[in-house]
Amino acid sequence: MLASQKSALAQRIARAMQPHCPAGFVLPAVLLERPKQPEHGDLACNIALQLAKPLQKNPRELATLLANLLLTDNADGLLTSVEVAGPGFINLRISSAAKQEVVRAVLQAGSGFGMGTLEAQKKVMVEFVSANPTGPLHVGHGRQAALGDALCNLLAVQGAQVTREFYYNDAGNQIENLTLSVHARALGKTPADADWPADGYRGDYIGDIAQDYLAQKTVQADDRSTTASGDVNHLDNMRDFAVAYLRHEQDLDLHAFGVKFDHYYLESSLYTDGKVEAAVEALKAQGKTYEQDGALWLKTTDYGDDKDRVMRKSEGGYTYFVPDVAYHITKWQRGYAKAINVQGTDHHGTIARVRAGLQAVAMGIPQGYPDYVLHSMVKVMRGGEEVKISKRAGSYVTVRDLIDWVGRDAVRFFLVSRKADTEFMFDIDLALSQSEENPVYYVQYAHARICSVLSQWGGDLAVLAQTDLAPLTSARETSLMQKLAEYTEMLQQALTELAPHHVAFYLKDLASEFHSYYNAERVLIETEPVKQARLALYLATRQVLQNGLAILGVSAPERMERKTESTVAEE
Repeated sequence: MLASQKSALAQRIARAMQPHCPAGFVLPAVLLERPKQPEHGDLACNIALQLAKPLQKNPRELATLLANLLLTDNADGLLTSVEVAGPGFINLRISSAAKQEVVRAVLQAGSGFGMGTLEAQKKVMVEFVSANPTGPLHVGHGRQAALGDALCNLLAVQGAQVTREFYYNDAGNQIENLTLSVHARALGKTPADADWPADGYRGDYIGDIAQDYLAQKTVQADDRSTTASGDVNHLDNMRDFAVAYLRHEQDLDLHAFGVKFDHYYLESSLYTDGKVEAAVEALKAQGKTYEQDGALWLKTTDYGDDKDRVMRKSEGGYTYFVPDVAYHITKWQRGYAKAINVQGTDHHGTIARVRAGLQAVAMGIPQGYPDYVLHSMVKVMRGGEEVKISKRAGSYVTVRDLIDWVGRDAVRFFLVSRKADTEFMFDIDLALSQSEENPVYYVQYAHARICSVLSQWGGDLAVLAQTDLAPLTSARETSLMQKLAEYTEMLQQALTELAPHHVAFYLKDLASEFHSYYNAERVLIETEPVKQARLALYLATRQVLQNGLAILGVSAPERMERKTESTVAEE
């Protein structure tokens, strides 16, 4: 049943019980759940068991009283039966008309079906990918991109004003190693040479940067352009050009992945704009720092950390979490009351330190700010063996590799199809297969099947919104409608838990329900009322598949194209 119907029923139950409670008594939340065994009804409620002790009444007698009250207050015919079971459980059966209402609700709302108000008008920032410009995006960045973009879409569906931000470091040791690598290639050296920089980058892309630098090309990245001087001794210009070149390449990868950011934030600006020093001074002013052994320490143990942490090293320079604290202060100051970071599990150790710093500055930032979604690593398999090397990157598989091999849809769906903190095995062969084992193919095939049937029918889709749905009473039809009705609550759960994999799981389950129905019941039959009702159910299912796939950034094709192994290039 629809979430709105479920909410109305919960209110009806509360309304029925309130007169039998003492004045001022606060009823617990009414929980309605699907019984594990279908023969127990459509919904089960344990409110009588919850109230028995505080009201000092027998739970079964209380359940019987409530059952009778619910049947009396049933003018809309929502309930067909209310039964008491066991020590005081209440099992409810919903009318066919109420179950069928989801079809009409979907067709009326269209692409808006599932929208809610959990985050209405809230400014929310989601920071993800945030890759340093030292090479192409790897598959871990791809998982971040898929997770982060899906979270942004879930937030938007619930009314949030979402900003996608990409934070990166354009200075430091990694950028210095990048510059030295490009410099070496510009001088004609290769990674095989003995004097190649010890910590230099070895991928073919380094040669591409050097070649374009010598050709004095111009690249556009973020909101500015950078022109190469071509002078091999002008290392500052070479550094700026290499960073801009790789940011441009990363943007091309993200564009191919269907991800677009609203804002880019440079770590170096935190220093040039005085944000880091301001954060340190704020912490000192609050008495949350101390000097010891020539270093500056933050009292993170005041906020639950297992030990205090060094902020400024004895030899000078801040530790890596200090600019993170300054950066998140800017998020708060920019009006983002909610911030979500999508990062690898290797960032786990920084969470307590960043949150401690944000509490210590006493700016009113709430505990637990920001939220974190940490993801585990991704391994890529092909032909039963792990793929570790990419010619383009030199030492890892890139996002572009995956897109070239299996297509954007498969990559995006696969990378959100497991809980973020579980290690994921990306199977290239599975992603190319056209079988029910391939989840994205299975879901898209359900959509394409519906499109095919609707095309064969050739009627006016608009009339289906007014179709009499009474013929939809079979077990498979009821099961499919129930799955459609679960969509809204699933979206709320996925957002509350910051877990986009719930959407992928749901879509696979919905596709399974549809395929079973498709194989069991013919739609284009001569009995017009039944045909019209089944077509309406098909159309509603197609709409929900489209809506769910859109949240994951995956297309909903009207027909399936055959893929072949030839699309997988051998490196």
